[in-house]
Amino acid sequence: MEIATQLALFLANKPGTLAAVCDALAAENINIFGLTISDTVDHAVVRMVVSDHTKALAIFEEHGTLVVENEVLMLEHDNRPGTLSNIAKRLAAENVNIEYAYLATAPTAEKGLLIFRPNNLKRAFEILS
Repeated sequence: MEIATQLALFLANKPGTLAAVCDALAAENINIFGLTISDTVDHAVVRMVVSDHTKALAIFEEHGTLVVENEVLMLEHDNRPGTLSNIAKRLAAENVNIEYAYLATAPTAEKGLLIFRPNNLKRAFEILS
């Protein structure tokens, strides 16, 4: 588990926008570890954790993209039923709330990756360490 910097980008919700973001990152050899997109009427919020958030932030700001940085927890976990429930219960027992989360695991993978923002990052890190 590690504390990671997540970038939240506010982008036009139209075809090609995500491709342009990914192309800009790929051109600088920046890998995307996790990504989620939430749409609204006039824009999309793209949250991502990347291999070099400082360099990515500079790229986005250079292109005039509104970006917000947040610290999140990135936790590799077992890919089996009940794992997320166990994590959520451990945090809830200590009154730590998960404000949002995203995860993915290939069906045959032994491990998955959970990225989440708790209301108390340091306490969540202590509980799950």
